[in-house]
Parts: sequence; C-alpha cells; structure tokens
Amino acid sequence: MLRRLFTAMLGHVQHTSSGPLIVGSMQNLGSIHTTALAHKSLNNYGNERGPQKWLKANQKVYEPQEPGEERRPAWICHYRTSIKYSPKNMWYIAAMIRGMSIDNALKQLSFVTKKGAHIVKEVLLEAQQLAVEQENVEYKSNLWIAESLVGKGVYVKGLRRHARRRFGKVEYKYCHYFVRLVEGLPPPDFYPKEPNGHEKLKEYLEEWRKRKINLSL
Repeated sequence: MLRRLFTAMLGHVQHTSSGPLIVGSMQNLGSIHTTALAHKSLNNYGNERGPQKWLKANQKVYEPQEPGEERRPAWICHYRTSIKYSPKNMWYIAAMIRGMSIDNALKQLSFVTKKGAHIVKEVLLEAQQLAVEQENVEYKSNLWIAESLVGKGVYVKGLRRHARRRFGKVEYKYCHYFVRLVEGLPPPDFYPKEPNGHEKLKEYLEEWRKRKINLSL
C-alpha cells in the first residue's frame, strides 16, 4: 500500500535495464490532499450516519396536566454537526456556559476570542428562536442552558510535505455541538458546591466514628 501511495505521489514507475525508474517530479506533491476524497463521506456523515437522536427529543409528547398542577417548563434541543473545530477545544467553551442563563451565556461568549465561541453563540441564537416559534416560549430571555455537550466528528487525515522527501501526517478535525434550553431561571446549585474546611473536618470525623474493628466487642 505504501508503495502505491508513493508511486502516485512521485510519478509512474518504468522498468529499464538498469532497474526501476520513477518518471515524474515532486512539483505535483503540493496538490495531494485527502480532504477532497472524504468530502462526499463527510456530507453523508451528517445526513445518514450522524447524530439523529438528539432532535427526536423535541417530538416527545406529555400527558395533559391536572388542574392546579405546577406548569411544566418548555424546553428545546438543538445542534450543529460537522463543525471544522477540534472537539477538545470546543469542550472548554461548552462547559463554560453550562448552567447559565441564555443572556449571560451570550454576553460571556462575546468576550471569548475563539472560533468555537462564535459558532456556539450562533447555535444558541438559533435555539432561542426555535424555542419562541415552536415551543411557545413567551419571553426569549427566560431560558437557561441545561445541557451543553460536544461530540467527536470525522477526522480527515492528510499529508504534509517536509524537506528531504519526508512527509508528516495531518488531521483535520470535526466536531458536533449539542445544546438544550429549558424555560425558567437557572438553578443556583447547578454545580455542586465544594465543601469548606469545617465541613471536610466534620465529614472526616464522622467516617472515623463509624469505623468498625473486626472481632471486637
């Protein structure tokens, strides 16, 4: 396989009396790029084999509520697939806005000078508009981010030319971003509060008081 790859890159092989001779030059090497070969499969990934279950949650139908029962908050799921961005870098942005209100998240993303922050902000605005149009949310500011997740997409591999006929592997990374907006105010204790020194000491003493010595009275 490597022989066919380098033959395609360098030229055609002709067998002569003095041995095999490669006909061609290195000038066409810069045009080698595997992204165009995977373009068709990349588009099919988002349409056929991509994440499909996330939007199916919007089709869920609940039973009618009883009179006097607390109103069930509306929510909307939205996503964007095949984003040309590293999933590891996107994770930091997705985790930053998790548990925030929609207005606070949009303000925070406006100050982040990253490509992923601009993409996440567009997805949030799209989800906010869908919540008002499809889920009958009265106030578009009355939403908070319940889930903000990142998924790994297609990794397209390519070659990069180096000196002395050496080659390096290049990975073009894609990711998926998922978000779920819920109507209402964000909970104050979305992330568990870290215990202070007194609470840790109390927990430590309780563990020692509950200890059991085997074969004792």
